[in-house]
Amino acid sequence: MPLQQHAFADVADVHDRLRAAGYLADHAIATTVFLADRLRKPLLVEGPAGVGKTELAKALASATGAELIRLQCYEGLDEARALYEWNYKKQLLRIQAGRDEAWDETHDDIFSDEFLLSRPLLTAIRRTDPTVLLIDETDKADVEVEGLLLEVLSDFQVTIPELGTIVARQRPFVVLTSNATRELSEALKRRCLYLHLGYPSPAREKEIVLACVPELPEQLAEAIVGTIRALRAMELKKVPSIAETIDWARTVLALGIDTFDEEAVASTLGVVLKHVSDQTRAIGQLKLSSN
Repeated sequence: MPLQQHAFADVADVHDRLRAAGYLADHAIATTVFLADRLRKPLLVEGPAGVGKTELAKALASATGAELIRLQCYEGLDEARALYEWNYKKQLLRIQAGRDEAWDETHDDIFSDEFLLSRPLLTAIRRTDPTVLLIDETDKADVEVEGLLLEVLSDFQVTIPELGTIVARQRPFVVLTSNATRELSEALKRRCLYLHLGYPSPAREKEIVLACVPELPEQLAEAIVGTIRALRAMELKKVPSIAETIDWARTVLALGIDTFDEEAVASTLGVVLKHVSDQTRAIGQLKLSSN
C-alpha cells in the first residue's frame, strides 16, 4: 500500500476544519479524530441516538474533501449487501448468448469485473481518491457481520475467489457508529480507537444551536436548550436529539416566537417528542396547558 498523507496537521486543525464543515467538536473529539488519522485506525463512535455520531462522519468527509460511502447496518445484513455480489441476471443472459462457446471461455467472462456488483465495503476499498467509510449503527447488524468487518478492517483487502485479492490503494478513513444496543466484540474494538459521545453540556448545545440557527436570539437559544435538558431528564420513550433541538430553534424562528414560554413549548412540543405518552408526560411534569 503506498504511503498516504495525513488529513490533518494537528488537533487544532481538526477542530477548525470540522467547525468550518458545521460540526462543533470539543477537545476530546478533535484529539481522537486526529489520532485516528495519524495512526490510521478505524474510529468507533458510541453513544445514544441523536448525539451527532453520523454527523461527525459526514463532517469529516466534508472537511477533508473525501467521498462519503455509507454502509447502513441492520438485522439480516449479509456479505452480499455489505461487500459484493454477482449480477446473476446479467450472467444468465451472457450464458444464454454464449451457448455455442466453450464453457471455460464463458465462465471466465461471467466472473469478470463487468458482472460484479460492488457494495459499500468493496467500493470503499477500491477507490483511489480520499474516502470516508461510514459503517453506521454497527450494533444493529448480526454478530456474523463483525467477522466480515474484522477481515476487511484488519488488512483493508478483500478476496474474491473468482478475481483474486483486491488491496486498498488508498486506505479509507473508517468511522463505525454504535448506539450500544448490544456489546460489540472485543476483537472489533481492539482494531479501533474509541470515542464516546454523550449529550453536550448546556453551554455547548447552545453554541451548536446558535451556529446552526444564527438568526435566533441568544436568550431563546438558552431557553430552548434548558427545556430540552428538562425533557431529557424524564423517562421518555425517545429522548430529544441534538438535531431536534436545532429543529425546535428553527420552529421558534419560523413562527416568530419572541418568548419561549409555556404556551410556546406546549404548541410546538411535537417537534421534539414523537410519542403521545412522551408528550403527556412532558405536559404533566412541565405543568403545561394541553389546550
